[in-house]
Amino acid sequence: MIRAEPSQCSDVQAPHPALCKDVRQVGGERSGGAMRAVTVLGLEGSANKVGAGLVRDGRVLSNPRRTFVPAPGHGFLPGQTARHHRGCVLDLVRQALREAQLQPAQLDCVAYTKGPGMGAPLVTVAVVARTLAQLWNKPLVGVNHCVGHIEMGRLVTGAHNPTVLYVSGGNTQISNDPSPGYNIEQMAKKGQKLVELPYTVKGMDVSFSGILSHIEEAAHKMLASGECTAEDLCFSLQETVFAMLVEITERAMAHCGSREALIVGGVGCNVRLQEMMGIMCAERGARLFATDERFCVDNGAMIAQAGWEMLRSGQQTPLEESWVTQRYRTDEVEVTWRD
Repeated sequence: MIRAEPSQCSDVQAPHPALCKDVRQVGGERSGGAMRAVTVLGLEGSANKVGAGLVRDGRVLSNPRRTFVPAPGHGFLPGQTARHHRGCVLDLVRQALREAQLQPAQLDCVAYTKGPGMGAPLVTVAVVARTLAQLWNKPLVGVNHCVGHIEMGRLVTGAHNPTVLYVSGGNTQISNDPSPGYNIEQMAKKGQKLVELPYTVKGMDVSFSGILSHIEEAAHKMLASGECTAEDLCFSLQETVFAMLVEITERAMAHCGSREALIVGGVGCNVRLQEMMGIMCAERGARLFATDERFCVDNGAMIAQAGWEMLRSGQQTPLEESWVTQRYRTDEVEVTWRD
């Protein structure tokens, strides 16, 4: 079993007890008067991560994944990323089954990421999901990637009805060894001077347009003159962007009367973002929920968990509708599994 650990931010709530217990008999099928556990295999491959996860009634049984890492200074292109995923995905399925000590016959469903994401990687994983579902004679469920993040966050943290801040990285051409966000976060920890950067919030909308170009224009001049350091620029970038995100989250909580906030998505691993959100929530008398990189970063278990929720509410994806889409808005999903 994989279990999330509490964040380094003291205001972030600990993992939900369900992850520490045996199988929860929630939404299972009855067999001879007893509830039978439902097990779902989830396949994720919308960007540079490919993963296979197994979830059984609120318990993560296995969750291996691999990351496509191109040469430093290059972004991950769809074709190259898809080739990486094709070379990994079947091994990951075998590994997930082996770690969970399960056979395909013991599965109840195969779930896959339907979108949003990069076209070629999405297609690669969808083809594998369709093939396995037919080979094993299991129902198929296409999952919205963003909903997968949210459902995994709710499962791991135990958040009841939170305002969700979903922050994702996406493609980049910044040096990616080991990853751009991680590099910026580590450099920002050494920064001491806050450099003024464009800050644009309009109601619930934010605009990051101009921030990077401003830094690019100012960096050479400011660094050459000794006005600031590269660490200061990373610190300023992080503080400015996160302040914008915290502001709109607080506004959403105020409008909805929410007392819970949940951070999901790869950027949700950032300790400084969790810290800033924790301060805001504490001032509002609210609770912040977040998790670590095992569940923030794209993974198969989050697709399995969302697929489990969809399956138990009667949703399945017919083979002829098991296509993928690069644009799949979260508000297009019909949530039939929650009141």
